[in-house]
Amino acid sequence: MLITLDTSSPAPVYTQLVAALTRSITDGETPAGARLPSAGELAEALDLNRNTVLRAYRQLRDRGLVELRRGKGATVLRPPERTTAVENALDALARLARESGVSLDQLTASLAARGVTG
Repeated sequence: MLITLDTSSPAPVYTQLVAALTRSITDGETPAGARLPSAGELAEALDLNRNTVLRAYRQLRDRGLVELRRGKGATVLRPPERTTAVENALDALARLARESGVSLDQLTASLAARGVTG
């Protein structure tokens, strides 16, 4: 699993990590049952704080993508089906944004301007 993070991006590193791991899981690159690297190992490999990796892992757990067990680490769960209209639209939007060079900040601002809030 290759993870690249953009330290010059205004997006927080943990959100970039969550996005990269989510893509890897939902695309099948990291299959159900696979164990993710320990937080310490991944933090060292990416030159991050261990707590940053743990925060990302907790978000993946909250999304139902991994199971966290003390002493056992993070295990990938079966990814949810991605067949909803919103998921399909997000896939198309992400592809178009990458091709057009539109940043995450620009997308977020555009969504907020359209009344999408978090």
